[in-house]
Amino acid sequence: MNTEWRIDTRIIHGNQGPDPQTGAISQSIIPAVAYAFPDTETAAAVVCGEAEGVYYGRYGNPTSRTLELKIAALEGGEDALGVSSGMAAISIALLGFLQQGDHVLVTKDVYGGTYSFLTSLAPRFGITFDFVDCTDVQCLIEAIKPNTKAVYIETPSNPKLTILDIEAITEACQARQLPVIVDNTFMSPCLQNPLALGADVVVHSATKYINGHGDVLAGFIIGKKDMIQFMRKKLMGDLGQQLNAWDAFLILRGMKTMGLRVERHCANAQKVAEFLESHPSIEQVFYPGLESHPQYQLAQRQMKGMGGIVSFEVKGGLQQGKKLINSLQLAMISFSLGDPETLVQHPASMTHASIPQEERLKFGITDGLIRISVGLEDAEDIIADFAQALLNIREDAHVESNIG
Repeated sequence: MNTEWRIDTRIIHGNQGPDPQTGAISQSIIPAVAYAFPDTETAAAVVCGEAEGVYYGRYGNPTSRTLELKIAALEGGEDALGVSSGMAAISIALLGFLQQGDHVLVTKDVYGGTYSFLTSLAPRFGITFDFVDCTDVQCLIEAIKPNTKAVYIETPSNPKLTILDIEAITEACQARQLPVIVDNTFMSPCLQNPLALGADVVVHSATKYINGHGDVLAGFIIGKKDMIQFMRKKLMGDLGQQLNAWDAFLILRGMKTMGLRVERHCANAQKVAEFLESHPSIEQVFYPGLESHPQYQLAQRQMKGMGGIVSFEVKGGLQQGKKLINSLQLAMISFSLGDPETLVQHPASMTHASIPQEERLKFGITDGLIRISVGLEDAEDIIADFAQALLNIREDAHVESNIG
């Protein structure tokens, strides 16, 4: 692979070429469970990792391997592991460093699925955790315990879009020999590369921007080869969380437009954020591309683009927020993000419903918070949809005040 290629070229051509036998440009789909070997010595060498190859479908397949090598190269890692979902990637990454009696520090502003894993499943493994304010590196350092074995962060965070200083956090953790895991889902490899900033592991929900078409569940873990090999054999394989060949093919196909898609997501999100910030019915907008964002300067330095997610609070709280969402005509109410369609959701009752209200409020997730995954439609049409919805709730509020 030409290492001088820029990101958009590497997305299409990196670690992928025509089929050596047929010349087909499109990736072949190999859904085999079993693989034949010329002799027992070769089979044994593959099983123990002395030779490259696949010996059983639960540990991977040639189609997903092509995708893994491509993702590893895009993130600057030695190797990558493709798994069946973003939560599979998160749980495998954590279990790769943690065992009974260990402790992990986690950024307080975190995805609801990660919170659920930590609070419901991790204790069954004898793993403890603390949520900390990772915008303050000193706060993170002071929270380290003798049995702390890893630090897990998400930046930008879901849903408040808090930006964490990856370089400062990893520098502090490296001095204490603590591995840092970064959830890079909101950015994709196009906009942020945590390994280049010192992180040890990157995880992605490839369900989102990497695939980008809302038709695949998948996740990736990227890092050093020996660590990825351990996770493949002892976690993904033993727990049966492998990525199947068909889904790997769909991601390889979807990725070819990732550069263009992410660029459009970012441009549209910036316009939507600016519109919302200027609207009298909006209390606050959270988007790192706005100068009002508390980590605006850090975002400009650390990220190549500001992403496609915009969160905001509408005046009037929960009731007005629900009215706004229900008044939308173009944007759809949905749990996911990174799709071509604009998707909107209410974190407190949807993606973060597993977090008790008192905990959600500590994380800044109020009942009136709304998250938009800004799609690929014409930005003016997206804005017009929110404008008419905001006009509806303003008219409702006016009527209610007159009745009162």
